[in-house]
Amino acid sequence: LMKVMADGVQEHGGRLVGISVEFLAAKARENADEMVIAKDLAERKAQLLARADAVVIMVGGTGTLDEATEILELKKHGLHIKPVVLLNAAGFYDGLKQQFQRMEEEGFLPRPLSELVFFAENGVEAMTYLESV
Repeated sequence: LMKVMADGVQEHGGRLVGISVEFLAAKARENADEMVIAKDLAERKAQLLARADAVVIMVGGTGTLDEATEILELKKHGLHIKPVVLLNAAGFYDGLKQQFQRMEEEGFLPRPLSELVFFAENGVEAMTYLESV
């Protein structure tokens, strides 16, 4: 999915910045406009958040889940105020959304869930939300 997004950015004239880690540096995209190689995953996540105006979490695996929960944890504690969108394409994150809602209902979130993340069912919803904040 990252490759598809990167291809789209370049095909439409956008500036492509990649942030990889040392142990994956050999697989990093060679034709990015800028490629940052972080020493580890923690540094990579910090770089991603520092460079972002907003965060859109797309479908992914455990790395994506790790990044998403860290970003939400930092936002929960007021360490950033950037908009966060969880793109729930084809219901991919229905279970996670349900878990977050349960956390909120049972008092495990000190802020309303709606202040932490916006669940978008498609790209149009995600863009509409981001344009409104």
